[in-house]
Amino acid sequence: MQALTEQELHNLAMNIVGRELEAAGYEFMGVNSKPKKNPQFVCLREKELHFIVVRSVAYPDDPKEYDKELLEKVKAHALKYEARTYYAGVGLSNAENRELPVYLNESYIVEYDGLIEV
Repeated sequence: MQALTEQELHNLAMNIVGRELEAAGYEFMGVNSKPKKNPQFVCLREKELHFIVVRSVAYPDDPKEYDKELLEKVKAHALKYEARTYYAGVGLSNAENRELPVYLNESYIVEYDGLIEV
């Protein structure tokens, strides 16, 4: 069994959030899949710009808690573009045993409650 890397977990979280954004009518202006390059999504919806920071969060950490200092920096940047800022924390854990890593081609649990406006 092969555990997913940090980048693979991040890509999985990006796909989960990206599908939700697409379904909600967001138009992607920019996508950045590097975990430390923020924001991950720059989207347009109803003529309004949105900056979205995505993080994959390992169990037992709370996917709703975010790095306030980082998000304030992103928000300050977003305000220059009259954009709204959001955090999307996606909790990912092994479906068989939450203490184990998420493995390639194995089932996993997603804990995601949508965007949190900053």
